[in-house]
Parts: sequence; C-alpha cells; structure tokens
Amino acid sequence: MARGEHAPSCARRWRERAQAEEWRTWELVQAIHRCCGVSLLKAHRLAHGWTAQAAIDHLTELCEHEHLGEPHANIDLLNVWENGRGRPRPDTVDRLSRLYRANPIRLGLAADYSDDAVADEAAIVPAPRTPPPSLPTPHVPVLTPSALHNPGPLHEPKDETSRRALFNDVMIGNARVSRGRLMAEVDTLRQQMDRTLASGTVTEDQMDRLEQTVLHCRRDYLTTPPLPMLCQLMLEFSDVRSLASQRQSGPIQCRLSRVAATLAILSADALMKLGDIRQARAWYGTAKTAADDTGDPQLRALVRAQEAMLPYYYGDPAETVSLAREAQALGRAKPSSPTALAAAAEGRALARIGDQKGATAALAQAQRLFSQIKGRNTGALAFDFTEQRLYLYMSGAHAHLPDLQRAQAVHDTASALCRPTSPGIDPALIRLDRATTLARSAREAEACELATETLLALPPEQRTTIVFVRARDVRSAIPASRRRDKALHTFEEALALDTATSPSH
Repeated sequence: MARGEHAPSCARRWRERAQAEEWRTWELVQAIHRCCGVSLLKAHRLAHGWTAQAAIDHLTELCEHEHLGEPHANIDLLNVWENGRGRPRPDTVDRLSRLYRANPIRLGLAADYSDDAVADEAAIVPAPRTPPPSLPTPHVPVLTPSALHNPGPLHEPKDETSRRALFNDVMIGNARVSRGRLMAEVDTLRQQMDRTLASGTVTEDQMDRLEQTVLHCRRDYLTTPPLPMLCQLMLEFSDVRSLASQRQSGPIQCRLSRVAATLAILSADALMKLGDIRQARAWYGTAKTAADDTGDPQLRALVRAQEAMLPYYYGDPAETVSLAREAQALGRAKPSSPTALAAAAEGRALARIGDQKGATAALAQAQRLFSQIKGRNTGALAFDFTEQRLYLYMSGAHAHLPDLQRAQAVHDTASALCRPTSPGIDPALIRLDRATTLARSAREAEACELATETLLALPPEQRTTIVFVRARDVRSAIPASRRRDKALHTFEEALALDTATSPSH
C-alpha cells in the first residue's frame, strides 16, 4: 500500500455499498479512486476485490484462454504501473483492458483529448439509498494519466552504499552476516530491477561498458563459487539500476533488457546452487520479463532452458520437460546453444521419470543440434553449450536408463571431457552419476565409496544443494536390503555434511 492510500478495508466497504445499491462497475471504480487515493488502474483491481497476485493469475488465465501469448506482467510490475512509476507496454495495456473490461482511458493508461465532455466519464458517485459508511476524504494527490506518461526518475535507496559494502565484504570473506540478511538484500535488488525494467535508459557508451561487464560475468561464472558470484552479480545489478533513470524505447532499451536478462539468469542459477529455491524462481521471473522485452526468441528460449534445471532438482521433472519444450518452441528448433540445452534437459528429465523412448529421442535431438553448432562455442562463457555440457546432461540421463554398459561409457566420455584443473562441480556430478549406475549394477559398496570420496573431496563452498541432490540419487538406487553395509554408513555421514553455505563460511 503506497503512502497516503486508504487500507483495503475502505475499498471493501465501497464494494459492499455498490452491491447493495446495484452500482455499475465504473461507478464503483470512481468511488474507490477518489476516496482511497489510488490510481484508476488499482481502483479497478480493488473494485473486483482482487489481490495483486489474484489479478496476475486472472490475467494469465485470460491470456491462455484467448491465446494472447505471454502477459508480460508480474506482481512487482503491476505495483509499478498502479503507483504511477512506470507504464505497461501497449500489448499489456490491451490485455489489462480485456481483463477489467474497460478502455485504457478508464484504466488511467491513456488520456482523452477530445473536446466533448461526456457525462458518463465524470467521477460521480450515486446518491446513497442508505446512509453511507463513514469514509474520510483523503488529502492525497490522485494519479492521472499524465502522471503515467512522464514517470519520474528512480531514486537510489539511502542504504545503497551499505548494500554495496555488504556484497563486497562477502565476496572477499570479511563479512560475518546472516544468510537471511544477505538474501533479503538480494530479493530487494531483484524487485528494484523489475521496476527499472519499467522505467530506465542509458547511453550508448554506458551500454557498451555494461555489455563488456556481462561478458566478464559469464566468464567468471564458470570458475567462481556461487555465493561470491552472486554478490558480484548483485553489484552489477546495482550499477544497472543507477544508470537507468528513465525508460527509453528502441535499441537502448533492448540492450538494457538483454543485460538485465543475462545477469538475472546467472543470479537465478547461483541461487539454485545455493538451495534458495524461492528466490531462484523469482529471479527467473525477472529474467523472463527482461528477455521477453527484447523480443529475441533465442534469449527467451535460453531463460526457459536454464530455468528447466530448477524443477529437475527441486520439484517435478515433468515441469522440466514442459519448460524445455517451451524453450525449443521459442527457439524455433534452430540450432543454437539454448535449443540444444533444452533438448538435453528434456532428455535427462524424461529419463528420470522413466520415459526411456522419449529420453532417447530427446538426447538424439540434442546431439543433432550440437553437431551443427559445435564450431561456434569455445566454452569460455556461461551459456555456451559445449560437448562437455552435452555429456554432462547425457551422464545424468544414463544414470537412470536401463542400458548400464552404455551408461558407463557415457560417464567415461563425460569425465574425459572435464578439465582436470577446473574448480567447478561438473566432475563431481559426473562421479555421482557413475556411483548411481554402480548402485543399479548391484555394486553398492563401490557406489557408496565413490560417492563418499566425491563429497569429501569438494571444498565446503562447492558442497551445494545440487551436489547433495545427486548424491541422494545414489542412496535411492541402493536396495533397502543392502542398506546396512559399512560403506553405506560412511556415506550417510558424508551426506550429513549437507548444510547450506552461509556468508560467514
């Protein structure tokens, strides 16, 4: 609730009066708009009795039912529009008009420049048939369409300096701060980034520097543990927000959205590795908003392909399949890193849920797509779909497929493709896949020994939740009748190391 607005109970009393006196919806909207000090757009939502989340849910359902495509909206953006700090895209204005069954003028998203004074447009509340509820008249400014045409600049929060200091201190290991405090700052910055996407502009030179910084982030991401990498990304987001003061359509806005999408994907992936699923999902939402704003089908496909990992590790693999197929559809099946990644993700998820035929077909598609792009990617940047990453996904898939001999061969190839000096977790994931295959081959003691050795060999900052999810796959593959072996007991002790990485470590 913005400063000066009445509590939701005020709008509820107006709805009760409108129902009792059979007002039209527009009459109720005007009453809430004038009394509660809210914009016309928000007054429409309150007139329906919807929360912001409910409005987004209804908008999504409408777009699906009427085949309107993505709604390009979320709670943060809706708040930006309702509070006059930004303006939705023209196609989103159309969808909001359909949702509330009102024209853009009545939503406060367009101005009426006609000479005619239409009585129906006047803000008149019908005379009460019964004594009205006691409602004070607000002494607050009311938002008008012109206020939305000229959104003011975003102001940096007063604690921006302390936030930057926090991220820098965590990166160099000087901070002893609670994980909750750090993640609260991460979430706040994501919400501010959503608002920036609705209101921001930068110069060509600034964009050049930002894009160069993003390349450095993609390079660093391959070798940097997730927590310090997350802090580095948050610092870059702070720079993006400080540069973006007014929204500008055209090439600059497209480049800004591309930068925001890339940083958001990296942030979501780092949060996923740290096990913060709620924030990872929220940052993928920010990445979708930014990517969809560019209109680039390959970038939009990349967001979905990367997000597909989230339900694979922390949810329903069937959702991974859905996201992977959506990514391939957006990428129009053209050979590219996003479409190849999506096909590989689909195959791995189908293998996990037991669809052998579907998994084999999807993995074959991933190999076909990769064969057409393998000369383009050097593997020096995050999101490059390399042969190493292809076999990482194939290794995960074959850990759940019935051909155990083929699985061992895939694990061998995947291990050979990993750089021995790489500090990343990929070699550990492949070793855990191999341990799962050993367990399924009735070699339980070997499986436990390999999995234990793998977990203990990792430095603490790389013992992320994803690693332990794969390690628990090994335990699940061991028959209950064989779970009293000494090797399994030692393995269980290694699994007990599964504690969330904290900033103080």
